Amino acid sequence: MTDTITRAVPVEGAAIGTGTDLRNRTTPASALAAPQARGRTAIADSVVAQIAGMAAREVPGIHSLGAGMSRALGVMRDHVPGGGTNFTRGVKVEVGERQAAVDLDVVVEYGVAILDIAAAARAHVIAELERTTGLEVVEVNIAVVDVHLLEEEDESAPSESRVK
Repeated sequence: MTDTITRAVPVEGAAIGTGTDLRNRTTPASALAAPQARGRTAIADSVVAQIAGMAAREVPGIHSLGAGMSRALGVMRDHVPGGGTNFTRGVKVEVGERQAAVDLDVVVEYGVAILDIAAAARAHVIAELERTTGLEVVEVNIAVVDVHLLEEEDESAPSESRVK
């Protein structure tokens, strides 16, 4: 004697294990609406600022972001264990429902063409923000606040002792 077990084939969208047969169910008009019309997505200013800061740092020729004291404190914090990197240093943003504007304070490497670096940074930041957030970036203002000289790193590095 053979036992035959019959199971209903699950209907797409039916909850498994509920025993509910959704084959003859009518779909409400609200379910036919596009997903964008069925909710709202809000992107925080800090998220946009982080993405813009990371994108700007990826551009060759940009040494760092931030001006004056905030940059000095940020460098010290970056060297403290667990301090982490602050990607929003030197970045200010305004975010609306569909648009964003970005202001960057950048430090460029000595010897680079500043206008070329600014154009590359602007294009990269716009592309990354629009790709990742879907917001239209209406402007990216770049203020070059300093030039990084190679000697600056040499002075901060521990020097070899003159006495043995």
